[in-house]
Amino acid sequence: MRREEKNAIIDSLAERIKEYSHFYLTDTAQLNAADTSDLRRKCFENDIKLVVVKNTLLKRALEQSNGNFEELYPVLKGTTSIMFANTGNSPAKLIKEFRKKHDKPVLKGAYVQESVYLGDNMLDTLISVKTKQEIIGDIILLLQTPARNVISALQSGGNKIHGVLGTLAKK
Repeated sequence: MRREEKNAIIDSLAERIKEYSHFYLTDTAQLNAADTSDLRRKCFENDIKLVVVKNTLLKRALEQSNGNFEELYPVLKGTTSIMFANTGNSPAKLIKEFRKKHDKPVLKGAYVQESVYLGDNMLDTLISVKTKQEIIGDIILLLQTPARNVISALQSGGNKIHGVLGTLAKK
C-alpha cells in the first residue's frame, strides 16, 4: 500500500472518530464469511459502522484526533475491528446478543462518553451505560414528581372543600 493510500485511510478514520462520539475496538478474527456477513448486517440494522482496520493506521488516526486515546494503544494487537456508534451502549448490546450464538466479537476496548473501557469483562458495564436522552428523561421525571404531588394534594383539598360547602348548603 502506498503512502497516499495510507494517509487517505488515516484521514478517513480520524474523521469518523470525530463524527461518532463512541467507538468500540473488537476482535472479530476467526469468524467465517457467513458469520461476518451476519454481524455486518446486524450492525447496519442498529446504525453502527463496522470497519476492519490495521492497528498501525488506527493508532495514527487516534493520534491525529483531538481526544485522549493513549489508554487504548496497548489493545491494538492482532485483528482489530472498530464499531462506530452515536449511542454509547448499542454496540455492547449487539455484541452480547451476537455472542449468544458465536464466540466473537471479543471486546478489546471502548471509548464511550469520554471514558475508556478496557477488556471484555467491561461488556456488561457498557450495556448499562445510559444514553444522554435517557439521563435527560430521568432528570425530567425526577423534577416532575414533586410538582405532581403538589397538584394532586391541591386537587384533593379542593374536592374536600367542595364537599364541605355542599353539605353546609344542604343544611
